[in-house]
Amino acid sequence: MATAAPRLATSARSRLVQTSNPVMPDTGIDKMTTLILGKPGGGKGTISNKIIQDFTPHFHHLSTGDVLRKHVREETEIGLQAHKHMKTGGLVPDELMVRLLDDAKGKVGDKKGLLLDGFPRTIEQAAVLDKSISVDLVINLDVPTETIVERISDRWIHPPSGRIYSYSYNPPKVEGKDDVTGEPLVQREDDRPEFVKNRLDAYEKTTAPLIDYYSERGILKSFQGTQSDVIYVGVKEWLKMKLI
Repeated sequence: MATAAPRLATSARSRLVQTSNPVMPDTGIDKMTTLILGKPGGGKGTISNKIIQDFTPHFHHLSTGDVLRKHVREETEIGLQAHKHMKTGGLVPDELMVRLLDDAKGKVGDKKGLLLDGFPRTIEQAAVLDKSISVDLVINLDVPTETIVERISDRWIHPPSGRIYSYSYNPPKVEGKDDVTGEPLVQREDDRPEFVKNRLDAYEKTTAPLIDYYSERGILKSFQGTQSDVIYVGVKEWLKMKLI
């Protein structure tokens, strides 16, 4: 159930050429599969978009949730099988998710590396993925839980348009009102602090163990911070080093 808005708070062998859309050197990264890990609301989407922008055309961002929904919408073989599980509230089998990734990788070809976001989420899924696709690099976004709770619970939306506001960094012009229509803003049920904490607890139990799983292979690097723009500076430098 939606509630009324709160009061507005105050508040590598070759040299890289720095351009608005830099072209990275042609190295082995072209075929690397990179996984981005992080808590829900920790900025994975933002960091992924920055990577794609700066390392184009070497990475293809693959958000498994988006790709799965596309298969279901287009009623592909994978989509039809997945929908059977989804419509009953069940989870899509790991083997089917790996088939989805294999299909996507085949369409991308050998000229781009994959940037995986959303799968695997458990040790068991990682083991299944290992049989088909080798993960070469893992980026772990280590954002404090309290920062994420504050960030997500500060988010308010205008349901008809989907416009999103945040009272800490993107507030509406008029408190509690949509900038365009003047209609009331609401907070989604799953953006409330208690729901956010539950999602983060679930992450710690199921997905966080992947940090150790990939650390033991020596392919994971963690980046700490509270702001995506600051965190990305380290992510970008690390990826550039991996080009040498």
